[in-house]
Amino acid sequence: MIRALWFLLKVAVVIAAAIWLADRPGTVSVHWLGYAIEAPFWVALLVTLAALGIAALGYRLIRGLIRTPQRIRRHSRARRRERGYRALTQGMVAIAAGDAPTARKMARKADGLLNEPPLTMLLSAQAAQLQGDERAAKQYFQAMLERPETAFLGMRGLLTQAIKSGDRVEALTLARKARGLQPNTPWLLGTLYDLEAQSGDWAAAEGTLQQAIQAGAIPTEEGRRHRAVLLLERSFEAERRGRADSALSHAQAAHDMMPGFVPAAVRLARLQIAADRLKPAAKVVERAWRQSPHPELAEIYRSLVSSYDPLARVRLFQKLVRQAPDSAESHLAVAQAAIEAQLWGEARQHLNRAMEIGPTRRAFRLMAELDRSERHDEDAAKDWLAKAANAPEDPVWTCNSCGAVSHNWGGLCGHCGAFDSLTWKAPTVAVPVMEPTDIPPALARPATV
Repeated sequence: MIRALWFLLKVAVVIAAAIWLADRPGTVSVHWLGYAIEAPFWVALLVTLAALGIAALGYRLIRGLIRTPQRIRRHSRARRRERGYRALTQGMVAIAAGDAPTARKMARKADGLLNEPPLTMLLSAQAAQLQGDERAAKQYFQAMLERPETAFLGMRGLLTQAIKSGDRVEALTLARKARGLQPNTPWLLGTLYDLEAQSGDWAAAEGTLQQAIQAGAIPTEEGRRHRAVLLLERSFEAERRGRADSALSHAQAAHDMMPGFVPAAVRLARLQIAADRLKPAAKVVERAWRQSPHPELAEIYRSLVSSYDPLARVRLFQKLVRQAPDSAESHLAVAQAAIEAQLWGEARQHLNRAMEIGPTRRAFRLMAELDRSERHDEDAAKDWLAKAANAPEDPVWTCNSCGAVSHNWGGLCGHCGAFDSLTWKAPTVAVPVMEPTDIPPALARPATV
């Protein structure tokens, strides 16, 4: 409707103009080069308008002819770019499908069609890695370092290669360089923290850990545990350097952060005993026992109450049972103290309770010791020892990464170098390991206390 009205309006304007011109007749005279031309005004106006139309049409035709080569080149580039992106897409699909030959073919095709090295070099590097050609992939990644827009991608590729090959020293160097390019990248902060921790650079790892938590790369609760482990390792380092005060303060900070973390409680209690602070050490053990009953805590507590008579020691160990009455460790600790005090009935009562909660080799061995000490019954003792041999393995510090076992806790696994991987559980595969606090020479770094 609107378009029809607009058309009628234009027709009305034309008619009005024609009427206006008809009411005002006149002639137009032109004298040029000895010629005289006279025509009615309306004829001259129509000729002028026709000339202007022909001139405009000629201008557009000439301009179109001039621009035709440019349009052909632009169209060719667009087609070429479209083919290049199609090849790039097909290459990405081939990477996802694990088709290395097609991926490399599409990478070469995309490189020839596109003038975008960041995309084509990345595809070429991934295709080379898919074919197992790490040397070629490394060359592509190194070439990417030469361009500011691709430097971080190249650094990431080289970092991934170094980690994959087990070259943690090179990986740490590359991770620190990459942080200089992108300081707040979550995955990079998490990787850098892990590498610094594995290298034994505890102070640097602690700073990176805080950044990683703020960036969301590491959950807050997990970060608390990692920081407690770092503080314990700094405590060990301070002790090796002869700085007892720093060793104690780091251990205290770790325990305050995670009161139920057994290694922190054990470390702090031992340092307090060394400093002749026996009552605070006993409180540390009792506080930790409430959350995590553990044989190492019982051993420390036994050393704390060693100066008391046997009956008093049993009464003191009863505190641990009150802290965690449903733990087998509580009853085993009291049972051992009762055997030493020759309280046979109480020892047997607590051992039976421990076995109800969960039979272990230690419980069977203590039963054997009880029958041998109370009744001098070697046959019964042998029966208990036979049951102990067939019972499940007692828990031990076991690496979650490689399954290696250790009798002592440490921040690093002595077998695979994994950080904060030792947990207290029954082992599945026994692997000979170094002491967990011994950092492999290839990873060693000067630590700051």
